[in-house]
Amino acid sequence: MTKLDAEVDDLIAACHGDTRGTVAALILVNQQLETELAELRAQMAARPFDDHMAHVVLH
Repeated sequence: MTKLDAEVDDLIAACHGDTRGTVAALILVNQQLETELAELRAQMAARPFDDHMAHVVLH
């Protein structure tokens, strides 16, 4: 069993064996992370750009 398999099993167990609930929870977490990333990108866009920041890239 891989680490990923174990993590999947742990998530499903945390959702009392409800795989649909597990997927829904992961989607919600992903949406939150996407929101946070958009906010960070907006903050970076609002900052003045200077040469020492040239190496910083947000994907």
